[in-house]
Formats: sequence, C-alpha cells, structure tokens
Amino acid sequence: MKFRPLFFLLSLPLLLAHFALAAPTLDERFLAAREAFRLGERAKLESIAPELKGYELDVYVDYWRLLADLKDADTAHIAGFLSRNEKAYVAEKLRGEWLKLLGKKQSWSNFESEYAKLEQPDQEVLCYALQSRRSRGDASMLDEAMPLWLTLLEPPEPCYPVLEALIVEKRVLADAVWLRIRHQFEANKMAAARYSMNYLPASQTPEAKVAEAVADKPLPWLAKLPASFWSGVASNASLNRMHRELAALAISRIARNDPRLAAEQLGKIEGRLQAGEKAWAWNQIAWQAAQRHLPETLDWYRQSGGEAPLSDEVAQWKVRAALRVQNWETVRSVIEKMPISLAGQPVWIYWLGRAYRAGGKAEEANTLFKKISAQPNFYSNLADDELERPIVTPPKAVAPSQAEMSEASANPALQRSLALLRLNLRIEGIKEWNWALRDMSDRQLLAASEVAQRANIYDRAIAAADRTKSEHDYSLRYLAPFGEQVRTAAKKQSLDDAWVYGLMRQESRFITTAKSNVGASGLMQLMPATAKWVAAKIGLKDFRQTQVNDTETNVLLGTTYMRLVLESLDNHPVLASAAYNAGPGRARRWRADRPLEGAIYAETIPFSETRDYVKKVMSNSVYYSALFDGKPQTIKHRLGVIAPHPGGEAKGEELP
Repeated sequence: MKFRPLFFLLSLPLLLAHFALAAPTLDERFLAAREAFRLGERAKLESIAPELKGYELDVYVDYWRLLADLKDADTAHIAGFLSRNEKAYVAEKLRGEWLKLLGKKQSWSNFESEYAKLEQPDQEVLCYALQSRRSRGDASMLDEAMPLWLTLLEPPEPCYPVLEALIVEKRVLADAVWLRIRHQFEANKMAAARYSMNYLPASQTPEAKVAEAVADKPLPWLAKLPASFWSGVASNASLNRMHRELAALAISRIARNDPRLAAEQLGKIEGRLQAGEKAWAWNQIAWQAAQRHLPETLDWYRQSGGEAPLSDEVAQWKVRAALRVQNWETVRSVIEKMPISLAGQPVWIYWLGRAYRAGGKAEEANTLFKKISAQPNFYSNLADDELERPIVTPPKAVAPSQAEMSEASANPALQRSLALLRLNLRIEGIKEWNWALRDMSDRQLLAASEVAQRANIYDRAIAAADRTKSEHDYSLRYLAPFGEQVRTAAKKQSLDDAWVYGLMRQESRFITTAKSNVGASGLMQLMPATAKWVAAKIGLKDFRQTQVNDTETNVLLGTTYMRLVLESLDNHPVLASAAYNAGPGRARRWRADRPLEGAIYAETIPFSETRDYVKKVMSNSVYYSALFDGKPQTIKHRLGVIAPHPGGEAKGEELP
C-alpha cells in the first residue's frame, strides 16, 4: 500500500484522540494498585507505583507498599513514612499495624516509644500495651485489665495473655470464671465460653462433649443429669458446682427459643440450685420473655428474688417490660440500681424522670429532664416535651467565609476523602473524612459540611454538621436534597414530607448508590422483592432491578410503599417506620393488648437496629418539620398512641 502523507496528517488527531481515550486514567491505575495490594500481587503494585507519584492519593500507594512487607520493612522507611505523614489517617493506620507487629515480637522498648504517638488504639494494641507494662513489672496493669474480664467476651489474640495474667496473679478465681462464662452465654459467644471453661479448676472443668451438649442440645442434656445432682451427693463439692452451673446455662439456652419451656424445666431443678444460680437462670428466662412481650415476664423477674445482680442487657429489658405495663415503681428501682455508666445514658435518665413524675416527684423529674434537654435526639425531644419547651431549631450560624471555605477545600485529609468517595471507595472515604473532623472547631466543621454539600456528598455534609457544639446550621444537619422528586412524590402519596425525609435521612443519608449488606438499594433502601412488588402494584411497566438506583424511580417506589404500609397500620407513622425497617408483620406483633404511648412502643421494640431506627426517624421528622414549616414542634404529638391488638385482625394482602 502506498504511503500517503496528507492522509496520515489528517488522520493523526483522530488517532491521538483514540489512544488518549484508551489510555487508563490515574484513577483507574490507582484502583488497579489497590486491587494488586488486596490480592498480594507485590510486583504489580511496584510496577504501578511510579505512575502515581504526585497523584492526590499517592500516600495510600506508599502505605500499601509498606504494609505489604511490614514484617521485613526497614525501620527507617517506616519512620520516614510516619514522619512525612504525621497526623494523617494512613500514618495512624500504619503505626497501629506496626505496633501489632512489635507487640507480637515482644519488642517492648520500640513498642512503648511508638505507642505514645498513636491517637486511637484498637483493642489489640491496647492489650499489647498492657502486656508491655506487665513485662516491666507494672502491677497496676492488672487493675486496668480487670474490667476486661467481663466485657471482652470474644477477645483478639493479644488479649489472652492479659486475661490469663489475672488468673496467674489470682485476681480471678472460680466464681469469676463462671460469671464470665454466664456473660458469654448471654452474648451467644459459645466458642469463647467453652474456651473460658479451661480457666476453671480441673475439678470443675467439663469435658468438651459435655460443654457442647449444654450449648447445642440443652434439653436432652438436662434429662440425663447424673443421680448425684438430684441427691446432692457427689465425690466432691466442685463436681456438684459444675453440674449446677451447667444446668443453669442449659436453662438459658432453652430460654432463647422457648422461655415458657425453660421456666417449666427450671421449676423441676431449681430446688437443687444455689440462690445465685437459680436467680441468674430466672433472669435469663425473664430477659428472653421481655423481648417477646410475654405477660409472665415480670413474674419471672420476681422469681429471681429481686436482689440478684443483673447484666446491663437483662436490666434494660426489665425496665422495658415494666414500661409495657406502666409499672413505674419497677422502672424506678431498676434504673436506680444500674451502674452509673448505664444509668447516665439519656434513655434511662428520661425514663427515670418519667418514673419520678409518676410517683409524684415532679421536681426531681424536671431536674433529670433538664440534664438531657435541648439536644437533637429522641430522648432530648421527649424531655423538652415534658418540660413544655417547644422544639425549635437553634439560630443559624453565620455562613462560612471565603477564607474558611478555602481552608477547608485545601485540607489534604478532606481532599483525600472526597477523592476516595469519587472512586466509590466509601469505607476508606468515610474513615478519612471522620479522621479529618476529629479536632475541628465548629467553624471548620461548618465549612467542611459546605464543601461536601457542594460536591453532592450529602452524608459527609451531615456528618460534619452533626458535630458542631455551639454554632449550628440545621439546614446542613438536616439536608433535604432532591426536593423536586421527594416532595412531589410525598404530596402525590398524601405523606408528610418531613416524615419521608426523616426516614430517608436514616436509610441512606441521601446517597443514591447506597446499598446495604442485605441488598437494599438507593435513597429509600428498597429490597429487591419489595421494589418488584410495588412496581407490579402500581403497574410500572418493564420494571428492572437496575432502575432501583434511579432517583425518581426509587422515590416513587419508596413513597408508594410508605403509603401502603401506613394505610395497613392505622395510619400511624411509628408503626409504619418500624414496618419499613423490620416488616409489617413484626410491627403489628409488637403492639400491646392495651393502648401504648408511641415512645414506649419504640422503646420496647425487640430488634436493637429497628428500635434505634424508629427513634431516629421520628426525631429527624421533628426537625424537618420545624425547618419546612418554621414552627415549634412536639415529638409526643408525632408519636401519639399505638392502638392495641384488634380482637380479630382482618385478613388481607400481606405487604413484604
């Protein structure tokens, strides 16, 4: 073929444009480097690294290169990276991993010098720090380790030497070991509980197959208790102790599936148990019953004798059971006996205040309500209502100045976060963002929030605005994007737009691509089956699951489902909010056999995720309403009263 210079020159721009489009971008090369690190492809990572020098996320590439060979890395290289990137999130991460390596090697002098520079040590590093102190004879580390005995129920590997030091030094004896095992059974940490049995005296340590039977087949195991258990005669007292403790543990396992069966079984053996063992078993039954709203719950709590110490979880459910039946005296007595760390939480301050008010102690009640009032959360909202203080948004802070915005835009950590989020690396981006916010003033937080909003990264805008302490901008804290789609759809479905936004803020923080670990998608976090069902219900033709992340389609389906759920549940937003998260069937079952105030219904939802969700949705909706209407609000009006179970519930189409 004859070469034609003119044709070549005319074609050259097109060829160059083609190759430019085909060449991988720096973003793509960064993602390739990340994947190489993830797969352990060190050579590929090294080959890509030079291309990313000067790239806005090149510090992550350097971090991956060091982390890939950390155990063999030159200490000077690690120190150099940490020095160059001091106070950066990746430096904190690398220092944490390096400390774990030093701890594993028991290189305590190097560990101590680096540990002092770590800002947020995780549990592994904290345990290595305690090991380090023990190595230099610091006996006070045992005092700090003691609380871990009952709280660190499934410890990481570095924590075992710390826990075992408590046994070696006789800070922990058999009673405390059995107590730890009980806590692990409560938390359903069966493997950890069986491991803890190794800390028992040899005479009280059950065989592995016995421990497994108690955990996995408790009812058959109880039926085969040895004759010595019933007679009280055994070769030694320790053997009796073991059988009694295991019997109580078996009762707790039965109660998880059937509290009434567990109560029946405990009735047969409680005469052979000592007071503490019997009390714990009854409290376990009552705890499980409370989560099922069984009418026998408080009677079973009373069977324990009333004075037995309760774990935090069991105590909280005793209060909730008392709330369901308006037993304010029990509410008061249980909260007053809680540890300070638990009783000091807003939830229990509020309910203790309500118990005082019910008991005629109005002044004491108001003192408690004032402690938690005037804050943007569910229990503060309730406290404001009790104090007859209308809920209003605080004065809007002065908008960030140009200088403040320039400072925020130039913040390297915020820049890295926005870049990571642009690449849809949400976990890394969120961690980087939160790290950047940790020491910011209110003015800096508001500027960071504005930067994120302008980038349409609404969840980070909210995260920054949420942290302000004195200067606030609730239009940033309670962002209301996609107004044309959301408010139009809410109006068409005859829904309160403040409630819709309150729910959406909790579901997705307005991230259109949000996807939960169970498969819910989009702004309104629709499950595939729900989206398909609603699409068919409204006759949406040619619907495909890929449409769920389309903003308009997602809002249409989500608000339609909200209306259908609301209509099926007495038009009550508390019930409908619970149903949106946990399903309409559960929301119905959680009603009582008497009218129940909305706050008590929310407080006694058995699923912790749904309980937290409903509270936040309803509190959110108060602030959205205040912003939209410009009027003071009351949360009690929104919570209302939940009607009791109807005598015979009408059968109709079950919503997903």
